[in-house]
Amino acid sequence: MDSLTQIVLGAAVGEVVLGRKVGNRAMLYGAIAGTIPDLDVLTRYLMDTVTATEWHRGFSHSIFFSVLFAPIFGWLVWKLNRKEDASWKDWSWLMFWGLFTHPVLDAFTTWGTQLFWPLKIRLAFQSVFVIDPLYTVPFIIFLILALFQNRTALKRKRYVKLGLIISSSYLVLTLVLKGIAFGKFENALDRQKISYNQMNTRPAPFNTILWMANIETEDAYLMGNYSFFDSKPIVFTAYSKNHELLADLAKNDKVKRLIQITEGWYTISEKNGQLYFNDLRFGLISMDETDTQFAFSYKIVPNGKDIIVEEMPKFKRDAKRLMASLWQRIGGN
Repeated sequence: MDSLTQIVLGAAVGEVVLGRKVGNRAMLYGAIAGTIPDLDVLTRYLMDTVTATEWHRGFSHSIFFSVLFAPIFGWLVWKLNRKEDASWKDWSWLMFWGLFTHPVLDAFTTWGTQLFWPLKIRLAFQSVFVIDPLYTVPFIIFLILALFQNRTALKRKRYVKLGLIISSSYLVLTLVLKGIAFGKFENALDRQKISYNQMNTRPAPFNTILWMANIETEDAYLMGNYSFFDSKPIVFTAYSKNHELLADLAKNDKVKRLIQITEGWYTISEKNGQLYFNDLRFGLISMDETDTQFAFSYKIVPNGKDIIVEEMPKFKRDAKRLMASLWQRIGGN
């Protein structure tokens, strides 16, 4: 999830664990703990694109990381707050839950998280977009209300619990909505007599009303959208796999790792003699079904006997184009 949401969750967890003893400091350090796992984004400045992508939501988002570093961070916080009525164990417990709940929440997103690192298992329920106001806004409101209550006040505890209960209930609801949307796509494929190998679904940006599906067929991937306000049949658009365009590059280590990262959901496109590796898991850069630009696309540049992988940049105009069509599509087809 986005940084703001993780800060809010971390602050709420910190309050539950240690709020009665240290007051608002519990929220502060909980928020810090909830931010720490995302510092893995700094690897993009230190490593090549493929390695940085592998590391994202990897080691720092694992149970192992939470267990290993919670007592270390807890000791540092304890040293800075010796006057507070909280022990090293108390602070370590707060840091653990702040670190651990971060990847648990991330597991509900499309990217997922390697919660069980070093095992190569990426847990991704794909039921919420990385930014979802319906999850974050109510949570923030209750946290702010709690912030202005005395540390021992019952209202403070109730506000934080309400925030956690409502946000957690929403996460459960998104799994139900995902199941309903999956059924709608499945029925549409059956009615259109389309045979397929596998399918995955995910919510469109910023909401859980509009859902997207990737469907693998023999030589192409189909993509379709479904809104709970739709009144017309689902339309699927085909994108050729073009895996053969890789030729000998399919044996390259970086390409193999990219394929593993996408779990096989990728297409290859060629433009002006240049090859592009497209990650299908996050869909197109816009809601236009005729668009061929994917949200995550990597240019494969020959470099002697090896290759350089460059992630294609995203621009503000892309976001504006997406937002302009998103709300209209949510309202139905």
